[in-house]
Amino acid sequence: MKILNDCIRLRLSRRVLSYSYFTVGYNIVEGIVSIFAGALAGSIALVGFGLDSFVESLSGGVMIWRFRRHELSKEVEEKIERRAVKLVGYTFFILGVYVSYGSVSKLYYREISDPSLIGIIIAVMSIIIMPILFFMKYRTGKLLNSGSLIADSKETLACAFLSVALLAGLGLNYFYQFWQADPIIGLMISIFLIREGFGTVKEVG
Repeated sequence: MKILNDCIRLRLSRRVLSYSYFTVGYNIVEGIVSIFAGALAGSIALVGFGLDSFVESLSGGVMIWRFRRHELSKEVEEKIERRAVKLVGYTFFILGVYVSYGSVSKLYYREISDPSLIGIIIAVMSIIIMPILFFMKYRTGKLLNSGSLIADSKETLACAFLSVALLAGLGLNYFYQFWQADPIIGLMISIFLIREGFGTVKEVG
């Protein structure tokens, strides 16, 4: 039974690696395009979304580092697991603080962004892809009893929420010229991210 369980764990670990490689590759491309489009349009939400993509890539990289290690003692594995959970939790803070600062600055200085059709397309793609990726990661994390993978899946879910916010902000600006939607929604998302960061880090003490 132990051999069977080890085989299952190895197979699940390889599945996690495939999810993580996809996460890193997709988000690097998404981040580059989003930041470029955001810089052109002057959109803090779009630039913040691009930075979120890079943070998501970092989280995926942590998972690659975590699950490429096999045949470890239980004590070492638990130590790596706690460290991985903390690293994923810190990525929430990085994004949350940046988006908060950018959103407040944009409201204060009344920095009006231009409409961005590219940003809308990116948001729609992420709204479709990220919930599916979240579900696969979360389910596998539960099977492996991996707190770090579950935390990483929550980061993917946060990216999906951010995609919805981005679409709402860009859509309101694109169709109704309501520029305030961009920073207001950014602030709402930043609160969610910082709260998740505290919760994730608190889990491992």
